Amino acid sequence: MAVRVLVGAQWGDEGKGKLVDILSKDVDIVARYQGGANAGHTIEIGDQKYVLHLIPSGIFHEHCVAVIGNGVVIDPVALMEEIRFLESQGISLKGRLKISHNAHMIMPYHKLLDSLVEKGLAPIGTTGRGIGPAYYDKAARVGIRIVDLLDHDILESRIRRNLEEKNQIISKIYDAEELDVEKIIDEYKRFDELIDEYVTDTAFYLNDAIRDGKDVLCEGAQGALLDIDHGTYPYVTSSSPISGGATIGLGIAPTAIDSVIGVMKAYTTRVGLGPFPTELDDAVGEHLLVKGQEYGSTTGRRRRCGWFDAVAMRYSAMLNGIGSVGMMKLDVLSGLEEVRVCTAYEYEGRRTNHFQTNLRRLEIMHPVYESFPGWQEDISSVLSFDDLPENAKAYITAVEDYIGVRVTCVSVGPERSQILFPGDVPAW
Repeated sequence: MAVRVLVGAQWGDEGKGKLVDILSKDVDIVARYQGGANAGHTIEIGDQKYVLHLIPSGIFHEHCVAVIGNGVVIDPVALMEEIRFLESQGISLKGRLKISHNAHMIMPYHKLLDSLVEKGLAPIGTTGRGIGPAYYDKAARVGIRIVDLLDHDILESRIRRNLEEKNQIISKIYDAEELDVEKIIDEYKRFDELIDEYVTDTAFYLNDAIRDGKDVLCEGAQGALLDIDHGTYPYVTSSSPISGGATIGLGIAPTAIDSVIGVMKAYTTRVGLGPFPTELDDAVGEHLLVKGQEYGSTTGRRRRCGWFDAVAMRYSAMLNGIGSVGMMKLDVLSGLEEVRVCTAYEYEGRRTNHFQTNLRRLEIMHPVYESFPGWQEDISSVLSFDDLPENAKAYITAVEDYIGVRVTCVSVGPERSQILFPGDVPAW
């Protein structure tokens, strides 16, 4: 029995979906613990590409149960689209998808308000999926949960109460058209009928499974540097992607967690606004963008690209208690004459290896780089870690030394099979 947490260790988009899919062949349950449909976990199996936003990536293994925990905010439209898509692909969800009755729902007014705020004077680069406003209502104790669907009188009264206030904000502050309350009530009553078979008390389900010796993989979304408490605030997500978020978002005890697995790219990317010390606005940045196909799987937005930031990664490893890490997209670095790693920052003539969450300081930090010879070989068809170019292996070893965590797998392409395991590294 093992309970493991898999976290994105950078600014998101690290390749969590692929690694969850690979690990899921050896686990009984994959449980998503935070975020919403702003996440986009991509899995490539053969010539088929799947992008999941809410349903955990372990769903492609028939023996694996997928749990959406109480910490996730659920968009009914996105969830039903995902369910229908998977079923159209011959993937049965019956008895394999469980949704927490305590999870909060994203309402139409959340998505509208999100988009209106982003068009205002202080955008932060959200996906516009209503995630922030939904978590806002959750904290304000006016959110609507899955359990509220069970009593249509309660559901209707809460929607009416909330929309009376939200429509005032929409029309009076943003000069936008008010939403139709009757239409929304009808939509969510129908949603109740569609998801009723999946709803359960997932906290009890998971704790019973852990007691029974089941293997559980807790899946996070976004990345540690976007954590609302420990990230580059305010350019963060609205929940806690770090490993500690798993206990809150699933209702399991911290003592139940056996290990934490980090996922990182061989370089660094970021979507949206916010400081990014190693960002590259040159030919190398363009190389990473094009070869890495760095466009958001949820929004299609172009990602900002830069060298690997070991300062940020050490900070992430500390926050999460990362014991092992998967390095994704190593193949993207092929073809570069040199590859660099940021090992420290300089600020006002002083050098530091501490990551800064003070935005003003981080914005003016200058990265200090160590340079390594690159490799020209195409490594996407390499089948063994030992067959990687010597310069690629030297780069991996250097990154391990800088971050203080062993690399236990290396991805050399998007497909499920394009993953390498160093022979001297123990399994997860």
